[in-house]
Amino acid sequence: MSVSQAIREFPRLKARTLRFTCGAPRSAKAIGDGARALFLRSDGPEDLVTALWMSAIGSDGSYRELLLADPRELLADAEGEDVPPEELARRERAREGGRGIVSYSADAVGNRVVFTIDGRLFLTEIDPDGQNARTRQLGAGDLTEEHPEYAPVLNPRISPDGRHVLYTTGKHLVIIDIADWDDADEADDVGDADKMYAADRGGAAGAAGNLDADGGRGGAEESAGAAEFSAAGESDDAAHAADADADASDDAGAADYAANMAAISHAHAAYSHVHRCGEEEDEDALSTGDHVAALWGVGDDEEDDTWRIGLAEFVAGEEMDRYDGFWWSPDSDGIIFETFDSAPEPVWHISDPADPEIPATPRRYPRALTRNADVYLTLAGLSFDGRGHSCGLDARRIAWDRKAYEYVAAVRWTAGQRPLLLVQNRRQNRDQVLAVEPTGMTSVLEEHANEQWLDLIPGTPAYTPDGRLLCASNDMAADTNRLTIDGVAFTPAGWQVREVLDVRDENVLAVVQRTPELDELHAVHELAAEGASAGSVGMLDSAGSDGSAASLGSVNSAVSPVLSGSADSDVSLAGPADAWRESLAEHDARSFDVIAFDYDGRATPFTGEPGVYTASRAGRGLVVTGRSMHGPHATMTHIVTQTAADDTDALDGKTAATLSAATQATAKTVGKAPAASAVKSFRAAIENHAATPGFTPNTAFVQLGEHRLFTAITRPSAESPYAHADKLPVLLKPYGGPGFQQVAFSESYYWESQWWADQGFLVVTSDGRGTTGRGPRWDREIFENMKEISLADQIETVQALADVEPQADLDKVAMIGWSYGGYLSALAVLDAPDVVHAACAGAPPTDWTLYDTHYTERYLGLDPAVYERNSIIADAPKLRRPLMLIHGFADDNVTIAHSLRLSQALMAAGRPHTYLPLTGITHMTNDETVAENLLTLQRDFLYNALGMNARSARLSEGC
Repeated sequence: MSVSQAIREFPRLKARTLRFTCGAPRSAKAIGDGARALFLRSDGPEDLVTALWMSAIGSDGSYRELLLADPRELLADAEGEDVPPEELARRERAREGGRGIVSYSADAVGNRVVFTIDGRLFLTEIDPDGQNARTRQLGAGDLTEEHPEYAPVLNPRISPDGRHVLYTTGKHLVIIDIADWDDADEADDVGDADKMYAADRGGAAGAAGNLDADGGRGGAEESAGAAEFSAAGESDDAAHAADADADASDDAGAADYAANMAAISHAHAAYSHVHRCGEEEDEDALSTGDHVAALWGVGDDEEDDTWRIGLAEFVAGEEMDRYDGFWWSPDSDGIIFETFDSAPEPVWHISDPADPEIPATPRRYPRALTRNADVYLTLAGLSFDGRGHSCGLDARRIAWDRKAYEYVAAVRWTAGQRPLLLVQNRRQNRDQVLAVEPTGMTSVLEEHANEQWLDLIPGTPAYTPDGRLLCASNDMAADTNRLTIDGVAFTPAGWQVREVLDVRDENVLAVVQRTPELDELHAVHELAAEGASAGSVGMLDSAGSDGSAASLGSVNSAVSPVLSGSADSDVSLAGPADAWRESLAEHDARSFDVIAFDYDGRATPFTGEPGVYTASRAGRGLVVTGRSMHGPHATMTHIVTQTAADDTDALDGKTAATLSAATQATAKTVGKAPAASAVKSFRAAIENHAATPGFTPNTAFVQLGEHRLFTAITRPSAESPYAHADKLPVLLKPYGGPGFQQVAFSESYYWESQWWADQGFLVVTSDGRGTTGRGPRWDREIFENMKEISLADQIETVQALADVEPQADLDKVAMIGWSYGGYLSALAVLDAPDVVHAACAGAPPTDWTLYDTHYTERYLGLDPAVYERNSIIADAPKLRRPLMLIHGFADDNVTIAHSLRLSQALMAAGRPHTYLPLTGITHMTNDETVAENLLTLQRDFLYNALGMNARSARLSEGC
């Protein structure tokens, strides 16, 4: 297929392939000792139904991919699934567009995995040797219409010991005690669900090798009670003593705590079970199948309809990336669960005007400057009888100063440690890290503050295995988002931590963006310039934010496939000196690198080529997933280190490549590890069946203007009729808002830009102030002033183009965008009509009082005057350029009221504009036909607006 043909086919192919993600491996999780990894993948480039797979590397390097569970094998109509509304809402929050198995939960050793398909709950059990797996439906005899309290099955999570599954229905928290496979009722069997999948399914062949040294399920021993929590209910004296603890953080005091506990009996009804521990039962009534019981519930009457249990409230999922509403204890003998009451939130209605017979759907929405849902957490110890069946719980409401800190941002529970909470105040400029005591009371471990806001860093706070506290820090003095250990910063200045992936006693694995001008480890520059031989770079001092000496740091440039630490616990993809010497300058805000930091600040890159990466680490294994500018496919690479003691006889099957020290994350070459090395490292590329667009973006990167804005410029391809045009209209294609960036080293970011370029545009994407990756001061430039700063930086980009791009026709400039990019596009033609001459604004938040609390108040605060200043509704009379508004009626994130209010204001001001309403479309534009036609409709609108009709005709003739 020629490039020109691929360009013409792009809108349709993009829609059919779910943006070229179908068939690509995703959602990887290293399990057990790291020699195995779970992942999801559909069968082909247009297959939306994802299945559960396992990657396995043997101790001799043999490799295989094993299909663990195929929805089409388990259900006759896997493609016509009936997803519960609550699950659809979760998928919308997580931007999930797939079908089949879209998420999963594994036990601590990775031998048991649970997931849902079409609202049914399934268990996959992997053989201890990793050779085969079997799958069956859980609780099939009980999860029926006869037990409505057990449905729907939402967010199932298997216990760390693999013996129980907890899920929520939204109104009830349900536990399933898993029966032994041979003892499960025949009613639990579903079709061929118990079949053993062929060892060579999916093209993999051979044996997996000695993959699991643990064997079996492992985990905590079964117990009749929850010893960790038993002391909490021993006596009233103990409870009163805890209430009087000087470190308790609930400022409301013991009286408020007692009132909170009393509220449980009113709004939360505890459900009776088959029996209580110690009670006698009729032997004939005992079932050998899975045991299902409702642990806890919220009121079923209409007055309590606003209560939910075990779910994350809207802003947690949409803005905090917290999708869970309950958490297992590491020993599987306790849980923490969330309940919330959304009654304080305003009631909004989502309707389908195209079908007036369907009533509008009411929902609660946390609108900015109004109240949030009331969120509660409960700590519960679980009791089990001699058969391992749940038979009771001891519940304690967790108490903290909810009035001062109403947001629950994170919950973590590490083995051997008390549970951790991260709570934020309404303004998000203060937070507390709390330890939860067995009584339910909390003590403050750390407090943080910032004049503007505090960033949430996924994976924090957390304990190291040996009990040190890891937290995130917005270090304004160093202009760096750092990590601290017991309150002391240890990650170096200039290395912006975006996410914590894994925490060990030796180091922390994180996703990081480097800021070269702030990099305190500038000895790396000397290494790159001088071509120094491999070796450690000297440590350099820097000043901490409090004026004291900060932790020392260095970049580990030792040529070794193994990180500092034991050979059986850490692996490295490449020798960092070789991997970064030639590309050091490109490891900046455009590159999301996977880095291991030890607690002296020493940095070891796990990824070599600049790109957008993430990873999962367990034992001796690592799975790195990411994209770069040097290929259309996302890569998923499974790496395992083996010591000499791990070697076994050779096994049949594919052999994973042995890593050379200089091999980069996405490299295809195979080499031998250094002879002196005590370990071998094996790498296997997990297969990717996704389609590709058939062209490579003609994209170049520059920094523009006074603020050195990172900018991507995409020009027409060589086969385009516009390739040699003297002048090209400029199409600005930004997001431009806080919390996200579009200029990054990922080829997929620029496929759509290339389509636009071949329609006759010079496509320019620029990340202005407020976008991520360049430090907390840069982020906070937009505080209370998003409108002015965001637009000013796009104007700065246009004005600087003439110096670097002679093709740019600055008399014909258009802007398109979605969400914040839609806001910016509408703003540009309203407030900068002399710079931007036409715009298409998709799902624009035109009035920030209509958006949610957590996002909007973080950046605009709580002063209504600030919201009025940042709204674009009042700017409607200024419109004198062509503007197209696009919005989906089913959008529950940026509701269609935003565009309707702007359109109404434009109409009242007598300003002509185009409005494109989308029936049944959410914020994701998840309909294939709509996704395809949106591009062409916007193109034709801009052709007309900029006087490009002649060029449009050339394209329609197949040029």
